[in-house]
Amino acid sequence: MADKLLEAKPILERFRLDGRVALVTGGGQGIGRAFAHALGEAGAAVAVVDMAAASAEAVAAELERKGIEALPVVADVTRAEQVQRMVDTVMKRWGRLTIGVNNAGIAGWFDSETMPEAEWDKMMAVNLKGVFLCAQAEARVMLSAGYGKIINTASMSAHIANTPQNQAAYNTSKAGVLHMTRSLAAEWAPRGVRVNSISPGYTRTQLVNEFIEKPIGKEKLPHWLARTPMNCLGEVTDLQGAVVYLASEVSDFMTGHDMIIDGGYCVW
Repeated sequence: MADKLLEAKPILERFRLDGRVALVTGGGQGIGRAFAHALGEAGAAVAVVDMAAASAEAVAAELERKGIEALPVVADVTRAEQVQRMVDTVMKRWGRLTIGVNNAGIAGWFDSETMPEAEWDKMMAVNLKGVFLCAQAEARVMLSAGYGKIINTASMSAHIANTPQNQAAYNTSKAGVLHMTRSLAAEWAPRGVRVNSISPGYTRTQLVNEFIEKPIGKEKLPHWLARTPMNCLGEVTDLQGAVVYLASEVSDFMTGHDMIIDGGYCVW
């Protein structure tokens, strides 16, 4: 029997994504922007997908200044025809799609007894339906190729009833992403497509920074920190290693898994 350890490429080379093509939804800001930079720095060409053309173009320009092949794409992930056009655009540019990062999502706090039906529907459409439509369109390409990595952004709120804010709809939508990830992983594993997820904890993005400067943010922040063993917010850079790991060959034997990166919030 061959000695796989001795035959393997050096470990850092196995993290490289040279020759691979990635798309990142919600890539125009926050966590998605950090994911796009990480995948590009690891060697992948990156399609930056966002509903806002200016945001997608700005991040694509940031990547290009680093010498990374990048393409801005505008798409609403709740619309199947736009999602399919997103994948078609990537295929037209590069002829392949190796990595799909389904990160686009929204959040909201509502008291459940008064939450409008329209807000519930919007939450599920973006956070759950949108992830499915993207995974479905990406998998059609990847299954034909016999290989691919799909990475969904869930949340630590998929695992817990997060407090002190009321967010039953958000928690439910992200829990759905977890079970969808497991279900798609089981279905597509025999044909070479791995499906995993990342569950961030409270992470410092521009939107979070703006929020915690407001009175309600100043009220909530001490609760969040007190519940986090590391007693701090995460940075978007704390999530980059996970997305590169899941996108690379190093994680080829992993599917249906959720990586929680929350400063220890869920251990209590």
